Amino acid sequence: MSTPRLRSVLAATVCLFAAGCYGEDGNVALGNLERDRVALTATANEVLVELPVPQGTFVKKGTVLAQLDPAEQQAIVAQAKAEVQKAKANLVKLENGARDEEIAKARAAVAGAKAELEDAQASFGRYDDLTGRGTTSQAQLDSAKAARDAADATLKSAQEQLKELVAGTRPEDLDIAKAELEAAQASLATQEKILSDLTITASRDGTLDNLPWNLGERVTVGSPVVVMLAGDAPYARVYVPEPHRVKVKQGDKLEVRIDGLDKPIEGTVRWISSEASFTPYYALNQSERARLMYVAEVQLPDSASDLPNGVPAQVVLP
Repeated sequence: MSTPRLRSVLAATVCLFAAGCYGEDGNVALGNLERDRVALTATANEVLVELPVPQGTFVKKGTVLAQLDPAEQQAIVAQAKAEVQKAKANLVKLENGARDEEIAKARAAVAGAKAELEDAQASFGRYDDLTGRGTTSQAQLDSAKAARDAADATLKSAQEQLKELVAGTRPEDLDIAKAELEAAQASLATQEKILSDLTITASRDGTLDNLPWNLGERVTVGSPVVVMLAGDAPYARVYVPEPHRVKVKQGDKLEVRIDGLDKPIEGTVRWISSEASFTPYYALNQSERARLMYVAEVQLPDSASDLPNGVPAQVVLP
């Protein structure tokens, strides 16, 4: 049970015990009219820059009620969008593969490497012949051989590079690029959600009951920025005496008497507590148990939507 609800139950219980618990005719449950209180909290430690709706206004679901400063988060979203574009461009680049100009350049490199190898082979052949005749040294022959082998290696490297460009991107590299794009998109969605949460909107139809923070204040994370009273018609929050508890169940139609109205209103029991307030029944004797109270909520029809909160109410029990 929340602290406000606990306080209200304690206060009402004390009053009920002081009044004799049962009311004047012994079969009524006493309480007040209430509505669901919806607290819309801050998701960031930012300055409150807009409060477009005054307190006491009835608003529809989705109405903007408060705006926290979005400047910093907008910059983060812009950065996340740039990362998505970067990942998309990289994926397209890999999917398209090498350009025709790059392939042509690689073919030219292969042709040049072949010419280098042919020249190196011719030089090696001449030095080999001269060495056999004894007109040149072994060192010159070894140098020509090394030049030939280097030219051969250069040709093979150029040929492999050409094959790589012609074959296109590896499937594994495409999978990596797709995963990077998905990660960037997920990060963008997260940052956009954080940005949208800085605009506080009504989560239900209801009345704007309280604005705890003033315009220009820096709110703390998790603190209520807007408090709403949700729903059209209120409900009677009453305390059912223990002897009547077994006769009341969810869905029952009960007569509700409201101070200031001549005629009672029929309401529907939407909830009733399974635990008494506040002493466990097994710690009490029979006469004391009769003084226990069970919290119940009796929903009024939509025709009672104009009734305010806090008005005393009595529910006639079966």
